[in-house]
Amino acid sequence: MYKHVILMALLSLFTAAQGIAADAKADYEVVPLPHKIALDGKTPFVLNGRTVITSLDNSPEMQRNANFLAGYIRDNTKLSLSVVTGKTKVPTVIQLQLDKKVKAKEGYVITVNSKAVTIKGSTPNGVFYGIQTLRKSLPVVAEGVEQVELPSGSISDEPRFAYRGFMLDCGRHYFPLSFVKECIDLMALHNMNAFHWHLTEDQGWRLEIKKYPRLTEFGSKREATVLSHNSNVYDDTPYGGYYTQDEAREIVKYAAERYITVIPEIDMPGHQLSALACYPDLGCTGGPYKVGTKWGVFPDVLCLGNEKTYQFCEDVLTELMDIFPSKYINIGGDEAPRDRWKVCPKCKAKMSELNIPVEKLQGYFTNRIEKFINSKGRSIIGWDEILEGDINQSATVMGWRGTEHGIEAAKKGHDVIMTPTTYLYFDYYQTDKQWNEPLLIGGNLPLEKTYSYEPIPDDMDPAVKSHFIGVQANLWTEYIGNPGLAEYQSLPRMDALSEIQWTDGKKDYEGFKKRTVRMLDIYDHYGYNYAVHAFPGRVPSYLKKYQ
Repeated sequence: MYKHVILMALLSLFTAAQGIAADAKADYEVVPLPHKIALDGKTPFVLNGRTVITSLDNSPEMQRNANFLAGYIRDNTKLSLSVVTGKTKVPTVIQLQLDKKVKAKEGYVITVNSKAVTIKGSTPNGVFYGIQTLRKSLPVVAEGVEQVELPSGSISDEPRFAYRGFMLDCGRHYFPLSFVKECIDLMALHNMNAFHWHLTEDQGWRLEIKKYPRLTEFGSKREATVLSHNSNVYDDTPYGGYYTQDEAREIVKYAAERYITVIPEIDMPGHQLSALACYPDLGCTGGPYKVGTKWGVFPDVLCLGNEKTYQFCEDVLTELMDIFPSKYINIGGDEAPRDRWKVCPKCKAKMSELNIPVEKLQGYFTNRIEKFINSKGRSIIGWDEILEGDINQSATVMGWRGTEHGIEAAKKGHDVIMTPTTYLYFDYYQTDKQWNEPLLIGGNLPLEKTYSYEPIPDDMDPAVKSHFIGVQANLWTEYIGNPGLAEYQSLPRMDALSEIQWTDGKKDYEGFKKRTVRMLDIYDHYGYNYAVHAFPGRVPSYLKKYQ
């Protein structure tokens, strides 16, 4: 007996010396929390280097899913598992399977026994989300493990909302392709499926349009950027950048492989200084205009009495829709002042022709653009200002100015994506102790407040509730100019967002925080920066290289 004890002790010392953890255990309480976890107490599944991953379907999508899973397991545990197709006779296997009995399109069922882990979904999307849950249940061990125990039982899960979005503003600041892909990876980790890519702004036009080359040759660059909150001091440094159409297609493909749809936004008729600087005849005054160097809302917008404006928008949207196959095309529609339209001869003539006041002119523009997009088999999304015109019910509305405008849109019969400033603007501060924070636009949106958000009022009529199709957070980038700060502003609030989007609305903040701690381990592994206001004493690995 004593020899056995000594042998085991020596083995443990040897394992530690090799820097390898002998074993570890999985925990299925992940972010977002699955709907049902049922453990049966039977013999666990032991994941080790001899375990094989197999797809019982030989489609390219399912094969890709299997390879993703192998990569995730290797990232977390350093275990390199073989990937095969079809049934296999091995002691332990993780098998991926399409099964129409799983009712929800993006739902999944995971069953675990001593011999197999089976992930089933009616679609490859559903299987992918099951893979994410399995991935997040595994411990992250930097030095690697010999084996991981997975408790026996089952997990049944499906999303609450069909649209689960995140927006990255690349108009104010350009982000390299590598970071755009990183955003998509983070979205996949959090079970999101809609990447809203904000591509144009007063301060820069970021997408190549071949019919209008000056948009990127000239409109993608500003001569300087204002310092602080629109002070009278500028950095005197030219700034620019844009994505070629081939690069945009690369992002579309990268996202699609992770079951994420890229929804592009070309904001119109406002926030168009970068276009007006290139083609001044599209504005009411004829210019001269220049690409914006400060932040905010500008009076110069597209001239809605000029037929050239509609031709320009249709040309741009035609090229856009050739790049992005998404059902939705976001046309913005926010923050378009009417000052120029009120006095512009062309706009006044158009209003007289239509017998409408200036308040309805943008609605005419929106309807006309929507009909064009509909003619191509697509649908529009717009910010909630588009409700100020007589828009068609087929337009989907993003409720951003608090919660009331989204509720108003749903009552009018529009599908709604809720993205209110009060809960889901990730450019806001995360603490009231802002002297230790980077310069940001303002506000205070801590993790707990984001987590507390309930998108659908309980007392709402069921027919109105059905129009709430999704939830999205927005990362505007006036004061966010690099990937590290973008990560910091998004994480861990993205965890709270994912629970709002996916789970059934029941709140347990302390339980959520415990589950988020394990997500922080994943962020550390990949070198992501994140905020620690809710986790005192935690130092992200990202920062350690600077300290």
